[in-house]
Amino acid sequence: MIHGVLLDLEGVLYAGGYPLPGAREALLSLRAAGIPIRFVTNSTRVTRAAIVNRLARIGLDVPIQHLFTPAVAARQYLIERRLVPHLLVHPDLRGEFADLLGAGPPSAVLLGDAGPEFSYAALNQCFRLLLDGLPLLSMGANRYFREGEQLTLDIGPFMAALEYAAELEAVVLGKPAAAFFQAAVNSLNLPAHDVVMVGDDAEMDICGALSAGLRGVLVRSGKYRHGDERRVEPLGGRVFDDLDAVVDYIL
Repeated sequence: MIHGVLLDLEGVLYAGGYPLPGAREALLSLRAAGIPIRFVTNSTRVTRAAIVNRLARIGLDVPIQHLFTPAVAARQYLIERRLVPHLLVHPDLRGEFADLLGAGPPSAVLLGDAGPEFSYAALNQCFRLLLDGLPLLSMGANRYFREGEQLTLDIGPFMAALEYAAELEAVVLGKPAAAFFQAAVNSLNLPAHDVVMVGDDAEMDICGALSAGLRGVLVRSGKYRHGDERRVEPLGGRVFDDLDAVVDYIL
């Protein structure tokens, strides 16, 4: 039985600033059935509050306490280990870490989807800090995301470049890290095998969730690409055309 649901946002509930067909109805149906929902995203360009406000404007009700983002996971990781971050993140996200800066020299490099901030000089500065022994923390490992009608480079390629150059392995704090999924599952007070992750990214959403002990459902929307079925079905994942079919499966 499925007793809880983790939902990805971009490409599953909305795209291009508009809700996808069936998104509002899916949330209403799951809530009416008493199925608790948590929302998980690898977005690292805006704050949680900005994401919630954006969703509210298009009629999608997402309580901020039910939204799990890599920035929240990164803050917790830094605070627990008393690390001072050197940030290579999007300007709109810097405020999330403002209180953790200035307490001394940096003791970790924190990487987000910095967008236009991914300059050679910025990456080179991170590289030199890594050579000095600082760990690399990455708020995700996604290869790309859909921006309008086109695919755009995400954080993963830049993380891989720094890993290769500095000969180290990053600590990933967003999807597909098991700890990220587990934090959302723990908030439901359910065992992982009773929770399903619904997403459009075969690797980060579904394979990551399955590896963490959850169930996984891939939706043919957003980042889905033909042939992704072969990546998730052998591992026990399911694939559906739309959210209507997903809700029918869950219920």
